[in-house]
Amino acid sequence: MIRVLVADNSRIHTRLLSDALKHDRELEVLPFDSDASALVSAITSQKIDVLVLSSTLDEQPGRGLEILRELRTLHPDTRAVLLPDSSKDEAILEAFRAGARGVFGRKEPLELLTECVRCVHKGQIWANNHAVGVAIGALANSPTFRAVNADGMSLLSDRELQVVRCLAEGLSNREIAHRMKLSQHTIKNYLFRVFDKLGVSSRVELLSMTLTGGFTENLGRGSAKETSNGNRFSSDESELLKKSAEAGLPAAQLALAQLYLSRRATPQDLVDACMWYLVAIERSLLAREFIIKMMTPQQIEEAKQKAAAWLPKGKRPPLASAPPEPEPVRSTSRTTGPKLT
Repeated sequence: MIRVLVADNSRIHTRLLSDALKHDRELEVLPFDSDASALVSAITSQKIDVLVLSSTLDEQPGRGLEILRELRTLHPDTRAVLLPDSSKDEAILEAFRAGARGVFGRKEPLELLTECVRCVHKGQIWANNHAVGVAIGALANSPTFRAVNADGMSLLSDRELQVVRCLAEGLSNREIAHRMKLSQHTIKNYLFRVFDKLGVSSRVELLSMTLTGGFTENLGRGSAKETSNGNRFSSDESELLKKSAEAGLPAAQLALAQLYLSRRATPQDLVDACMWYLVAIERSLLAREFIIKMMTPQQIEEAKQKAAAWLPKGKRPPLASAPPEPEPVRSTSRTTGPKLT
């Protein structure tokens, strides 16, 4: 039996897809009706072979892609089929970059979905001719020589650097186009090329990169103008990053902490920065413990040695040599908000 978990953009659609797949008696189909934040743990606990999910979950566009990226880190053996909300080229590329092994268009005959699941379960790639052409085209147009500095900035042309500078200032595509005297379509093309070169798949990831490793300094001293509230980013960009953090992505949580720390417009920014650092640390610790349980002592030791090379001299990574024993369960009252240790 092939265990398949289905998570579409609504409960009705999830049930319809599940019912269609259940016609194949060799598929054990499980419709997922819970909040998307529980999807990763459900895949692990129920030993899912193939995940079929929509790019929109919980009425959040792109949430399915975020889940795929998290799965690629925590459970890389999971094979996923993505149902994109759009047939545009960028939507197809985003699906493959996020880790999808199959892309099943909304307009494709539903009876082919079973064949798609079987194909992906065998370790093959499922895509129609158009999607294959998009992927091959992206590969053909990607740089063949990647001589980069520590921040990856030598990959970018002067025009691309100018677009990133504007993005770091919090300008919208329309505002960037007006400043550079180009069309919005051209600005979008520049952004997609920057995404490809730097290995990111969204404006949020690119903004996160500008907050780390001296990246912003390489954009040019004094190039980033602050908005009236002292923030380098527009309210839309900050809100998008906040939604990703609240959805449970450690990378977004860390980036949001850095955003508040770099802004420091009010004392509350320091409080929020500390809070998101603590949440990111907690999520990272949970991920660490989950990974350790799947490793042998030799693998744990190898990981510790590799991590030590990145840490300051004399520091040892906090990895246990064996999975920790569970603590006794204590009765506690439920409270809202993240539990921090």
